[in-house]
Amino acid sequence: MQPKEFLKEHIAKTALLTDDEFDYFFSFFKHLSYKKGQSIIAEGDKVEHEFFVLGGCLKTFYINDDLKMFILQFAMPTWWASDYNALYSGAKATVNVDCITDAEVLCLSNADREKMCNNIHRIEHFFRWRTNKGYVASQKRLLSLMNNDAKHRYEELLEQYPALYNIVPKTLIAAYLGVSRETLSRLYHS
Repeated sequence: MQPKEFLKEHIAKTALLTDDEFDYFFSFFKHLSYKKGQSIIAEGDKVEHEFFVLGGCLKTFYINDDLKMFILQFAMPTWWASDYNALYSGAKATVNVDCITDAEVLCLSNADREKMCNNIHRIEHFFRWRTNKGYVASQKRLLSLMNNDAKHRYEELLEQYPALYNIVPKTLIAAYLGVSRETLSRLYHS
């Protein structure tokens, strides 16, 4: 499916746009390709864009002072990724976004997104819905981290996103779950 049709189908699940509205909206996106391992956002960068994944898989992550990686998000097709704090506040990036696999994305600037939201109410509705959905998912994940053991978190992830296990290396899944690779291996084989 072409990038334009892929995005249109994604947005149509939440907001119906006329063809002219969608064409205008789509004109603000830039189609980009990245290679496996390539960085899209690095800590300290100025962040002006968010990325809609057309193909491949991205990860959003943080590395602490002890050089331990914490995965905040995996982003597969139809998911969006950025350092949203930096995007909305103008602060420097505190998280990184890079490619787990080769990836195709559509890039939209924050300024253009705001312009679209002001000009087309249904676009504003779409982004508000998407933000709310993301907030709910983050809250559920945080509650799971606080209340569930590693085995339960592993089973939740496997149930919600079974495709991840064919795409994402086990070391990254372990970092997402907050466990060591060895612990994940025990869970994987139990």
